[in-house]
Amino acid sequence: MTTFKKRHRLVPRISGQTYLWLAILIFGASSAVTRKLTEIGAQHFVGGRNPISLCNVLFVGNLCALILMSLIYRKQWNKAILQRLSKQDWISLTAVAILSGALAPGLIFQALALTKVNNVILIGRIEPPLTLVLSVWLLKERISIWDFMGAIAAFIGVTLTIVLQPLQKSMVSMGGLHLGLGELLVALGSVAVAISTIISKKYFSQIPLGVSSIFRTGLGTIIFFFTALILYGRDHFADIFSPFLWKWMFLYGGLIVVIGQSFWNKGLQNSTVSKASLIGSFTPIVGIIAAYLILGEVPTMAQYIGASLIVAGIFLSRIEKASQKFHKKVALSEITSAQAEKEVEMGMGFKGI
Repeated sequence: MTTFKKRHRLVPRISGQTYLWLAILIFGASSAVTRKLTEIGAQHFVGGRNPISLCNVLFVGNLCALILMSLIYRKQWNKAILQRLSKQDWISLTAVAILSGALAPGLIFQALALTKVNNVILIGRIEPPLTLVLSVWLLKERISIWDFMGAIAAFIGVTLTIVLQPLQKSMVSMGGLHLGLGELLVALGSVAVAISTIISKKYFSQIPLGVSSIFRTGLGTIIFFFTALILYGRDHFADIFSPFLWKWMFLYGGLIVVIGQSFWNKGLQNSTVSKASLIGSFTPIVGIIAAYLILGEVPTMAQYIGASLIVAGIFLSRIEKASQKFHKKVALSEITSAQAEKEVEMGMGFKGI
């Protein structure tokens, strides 16, 4: 009987890690899958337009995510909780929705149309070190020497990935440097996410995760929709109800949004902070492998150099957390708070929604 109970107690921990790994495989492949969908749409034009445009994918994907979040967090979205939110809370929620719900995804999806998926994945890794710097500067947080060294390595890796790119048509000149427009958009999107993360850290401690997630996705989707109409014209979403689009979006939404997010939430419920954070740090590696398998994208020399430094930075930053786990067992607690979940997800990058 004792042996059976011990085995029973081990099952949730093991299955939690398995769920996280499955989620990372899905999230890591999201950029490559998004690009592949637009290529499929380009082969089936409707009225001279690509029905699976990046804007359509982002808009419909966010709608799928919004439906899923409403089901998961429906208990948190109630009148009593909403009435407790202060004016400062609503201002912070709105700022984060604009930055990470509308601006950042719009820039990243536009970048996917202009540069290689590997560039989007690698340059997007500038977000964690930038968030670290802003946390020290604005929030007065203390960091370890390993976090600092990891941030420096990742920043150098991202910089080399941008600077060592071969000359392309879509390049802009800045201070004598020729930078790819797509790469620049990814960097700007990452800056927007980093700023929104700082706002979240400072003002979201008392805001339930479900409220912030639903509000950010909902308002961000609305802002993105009307901004796209203003920039590209009222016919920009003319194919939003195309059966061909929805056929593929059910696959995209079902796999990446529903299954991916469900696996991630299930894994977080039965995993420790340290294990979830470590597994999440493999997202860019999975993304590069997925770009090769799905799109046949072979990494360039600039990407090899940049990726090596970025991966080194990721594991340097893990040394301090591993030390804490060994000496203090701080990382052994399960993920139960919204703040802990946000901390884990901060280092993952783009998840497809």
